[in-house]
Order: sequence, then C-alpha cells, then structure tokens
Amino acid sequence: MTPFAWLLGLLLPACGAIGAQGLPVPPIMDMTTIARPTSPNTALAGPADFKPTPDLVTPIYPLSAERLYASVRAMAEAEPLVFLAAAYDEQRQVHYVVRSATLNFPDLVTVQVAATGPESSTLLLYSRSVYGYSDLGANRGRLQAWLATLDQRLGSNSGR
Repeated sequence: MTPFAWLLGLLLPACGAIGAQGLPVPPIMDMTTIARPTSPNTALAGPADFKPTPDLVTPIYPLSAERLYASVRAMAEAEPLVFLAAAYDEQRQVHYVVRSATLNFPDLVTVQVAATGPESSTLLLYSRSVYGYSDLGANRGRLQAWLATLDQRLGSNSGR
C-alpha cells in the first residue's frame, strides 16, 4: 500500500485496507433487480435484452455455463489488484474487490453466468465504485478490458 493510500485511509477507511479487507462480504445478489445510481460511477455488461440496459453488450457464448464461469474466474483472478470477496459457485456468481494502484480505492465487480442451453451461456458483469460520484470511466474501461481478455483467452471474437 502506498503512503497516499494509508493517509487516505484515515478519511475513507476501505482505502486503508488490503485486498478485499475493509469491506463487508457481499451476499449473493439478485442480478435481475440491479438499481443503478444516477451517479456516473458504475458500468454494466450483459445481454442486449437485459434490464437495466447494459452499457456493453455481451454475446451468447458457445460454452457451457460451468466452463464460461471457470474461464471468467481464471481471467479475473489473473488480473493485478483483483481480490476475491465471495464466490457462490452453485449459482455461478462471484464478487471481486478491485483496487486502484496509487490510492487503493476499492471498486466492486460482480460476475454472473447463466446457462441458455447445454452448450451456451450468458455473462453479466456489474462494476461500481465504493467511493466518489464519478469514476472517470474506470468501471466501463475495466469491463471492456475484461471482456477483451476473456475473448482472447477463449480464442474468439464473440461479435463485439
């Protein structure tokens, strides 16, 4: 942790923590009831017909839900400054805390995979800031990068 993050932690306690510490363990989330704030500090990636309307559209992946879930987890957990906060494997939902490099700001990312058939599935990603009104596009940029990395790992272009 940088000295700036330590000082910031005096005002914003979660900035003074390491990894997923300093934040409550997230419970399983009903992704169909996401109520996004009016502040511009969230990003949502999901199927085109998902409500609320996603910022980024994800395709139907030609993979079983179990395989897509494992691939997304492996990809996310290989990213720097990404820490597992909670995993609900039976529901194929996982929560991460992602920290900024300099000030250690925590963002929350929830991943949900759903089967659409025996060998097809969808992906929903919801990234949001813990602190601040605006994120200067960090959450959207993160989801774009994660989706591009996932496509590269899966060896596909998935139509985006």
